[in-house]
Amino acid sequence: MRGIELALLLGLAALPARANEPVPGEETVETLCIACHSIAIVAQQRLSRRVWDEVLVWMVEEQGMPALDRDQLSVVLDYLAKHYGPEVPR
Repeated sequence: MRGIELALLLGLAALPARANEPVPGEETVETLCIACHSIAIVAQQRLSRRVWDEVLVWMVEEQGMPALDRDQLSVVLDYLAKHYGPEVPR
């Protein structure tokens, strides 16, 4: 390995691994959703946090989705509203 290649490799290794860091709620949303349907169904909805909350209540009560505790629900709703809310471009 030449000096420049080694320097580049070491420089890249020192960068923070932000692309691989989990986003709060992402893993939970993916796990819950893909148990019954594609994540594409979620991605196309573009709902407000309030409506996402109503949808999750419906899924627990009518579709057999496991209930989330208050903290989990808050993280999931924050994630859905931020990444799949009405203001987010498709």
